[in-house]
Amino acid sequence: MSEERLRRWRLVLGGGDADGTGQGLTGEDARIDEALSALYDADAGGVGGPGEAGERRSGGLAASAPRVARWLGDIRGYFPSSVVQVLQQDAIDRLDLTRLLLEPEMLAAVEPDVHLVGTLLALARVLPERTKSTARAVVAKVVADLERRVAQRTRAAVNGAVNRAARVARPRHSDIDWERTIRANLRHYQPEYRTVVPERLIGYGRRGAAVHRDVVLCVDQSGSMAASVVYASVFAAVLASVRSLRTALVVFDTAVVDLTEKLADPVEVLFGTQLGGGTDINRAVGYAQGLVTRPRETVLVLITDLYEGGNRTELLQRVAALAAAGVRVIVLLALSDDGAPSYDHENAAALAALGVPAFACTPDLFPEVMAAAIERRPLPVPSTAAGGAIGGRVAAAGTMDQP
Repeated sequence: MSEERLRRWRLVLGGGDADGTGQGLTGEDARIDEALSALYDADAGGVGGPGEAGERRSGGLAASAPRVARWLGDIRGYFPSSVVQVLQQDAIDRLDLTRLLLEPEMLAAVEPDVHLVGTLLALARVLPERTKSTARAVVAKVVADLERRVAQRTRAAVNGAVNRAARVARPRHSDIDWERTIRANLRHYQPEYRTVVPERLIGYGRRGAAVHRDVVLCVDQSGSMAASVVYASVFAAVLASVRSLRTALVVFDTAVVDLTEKLADPVEVLFGTQLGGGTDINRAVGYAQGLVTRPRETVLVLITDLYEGGNRTELLQRVAALAAAGVRVIVLLALSDDGAPSYDHENAAALAALGVPAFACTPDLFPEVMAAAIERRPLPVPSTAAGGAIGGRVAAAGTMDQP
């Protein structure tokens, strides 16, 4: 095995001779390993200071704000942003550092990402006044980054879909929908000319000020759906900016909150959510049902892992009634990049039997899903997720000076 490969295995496994590599570390590699040990070897004790290279250290951040601040600075210097985000999330999950995020100094030191926003939203009710402005700035930065990433593509996909979904009987030549026109005029097929002579033309509509579709996003805000809540809020704000759509946003746990009036500011939307608590999907779908005034022009996107704490039988009856009335109902088990989600397989199968698709969706796929739903054509099949973010030690070691 090459020395470089041994070095990477050593960074992945931690420890010294006991890990079986026999590989020592010096210089910056030793400092990188120390930063990783502080997180991934924390079950063995606390960091008392730098150890000898190659010697097993008992890591730990010791819930000390100064030590955590130094550690955050170290990992930002050693690893790219994507890996820093993985390490931060592991630190919050493994070492219970959530309470340190209540300090403005900590928030200023972290790398903002979707998962950090989810954590801050879960803490929103206990954030001290001195931290609220910093927390809002962190959330605003992540929201702005997401909007830049998704806004243009989403608007382009949705506007194109609305135009294609609208039909006119006297189209310009460039606007003729030839597939639908031929299908509508097959009875006028002329065998001698081997062609169809269309009696009626069907064309695409052109963008106008009229509202062509109603979109209702109904989002589960239980704790496990944090990343989905963040993405859904940003997408809802983008969809609300499309004049040909009428967009509503509803979030729920055991209660239902309509955040439609806040869609002009996705940061306000996010701080209007309350992550955590139980789940009553039936109640939320009942509220969404009351928003439907034009069934065949309505797309209902229910974002939930389908773990129902309410009336399951009534939920399925409501969804069946919506679908029968012509509403395009879609269930997203997650709207995130986190890989394959946990969800209630029995409820997903019951919805599939009703003709309602249920699948996990990445943010990159969402514009295509909405475009297909608006045009009432088959939905794009999402690629199978491989299972979420890889472990921090493996992710970190994979960024080290690849040959």
